[in-house]
Amino acid sequence: MHWGDHGWGMGYGWGMGFGWLIMIIFWGLVILGIAYIVKSLAGGVKKEEKDTTPVEILKKRYAKGEITKDEFEKMKDDLKKE
Repeated sequence: MHWGDHGWGMGYGWGMGFGWLIMIIFWGLVILGIAYIVKSLAGGVKKEEKDTTPVEILKKRYAKGEITKDEFEKMKDDLKKE
C-alpha cells in the first residue's frame, strides 16, 4: 500500500470522497443566484406599477379601449375631487 492510499480508490483520500457534496453545494448556489436575479428583475417591474398614478391608469384603460371618453372624463374629474 502506498502512502496516501487508504482504500478509497487511487490514493486521493477524503478530497474525492466529498467532491460530489461540493458539486451539489456549488450548483445549489448557482441556482439560488439565478433565482435571486430573476426575482429582483421581476420585482423592479412591480415597483414601477405601484408608482403609477390613478390618472395614468385611467389613461392606459382609455388607450386600450376598456372605457369610453365620457367614462374617462368622469373618473378623472372624480379623482381630482379627492
